[in-house]
Amino acid sequence: MALKRKSKIDASFSMASMTDIIFLLLIFFLITSTIVVPNSIKVTLPEAQKQTAAKPYSRVTIDANLNYYVAYGTQRDRRVSFNEIESFLQEQHAKEPEMWVSIFADETIPYKEVVRVMEIANKNKFKMTLATRVSR
Repeated sequence: MALKRKSKIDASFSMASMTDIIFLLLIFFLITSTIVVPNSIKVTLPEAQKQTAAKPYSRVTIDANLNYYVAYGTQRDRRVSFNEIESFLQEQHAKEPEMWVSIFADETIPYKEVVRVMEIANKNKFKMTLATRVSR
């Protein structure tokens, strides 16, 4: 007497588990890419029509509370006093002579604070840029 199986073996391949894995990888990369932000200090940059990028660069950030931060390239920003900015920039320029100084200043701060940093860069003959956001 021959016994019949009630279920057949299905030889097809299901892509459902593969799409779940791809979706989880996509979420992982989206989350980790937002963590690697070079400028994590919240400043509202002034608007401009066009932007250009300068590399390598040192960042001087001035937030709305007139706190100063410095960093080089992708380094994490560290808070410094105004008097420490010049020595930091000179130290970075000694390591990288083609360095640019990028000033990230909140649009609400007094203009004289930006000029003070520009005077440091000008006195040391550093090339400099002023960071802006693209106007819409």
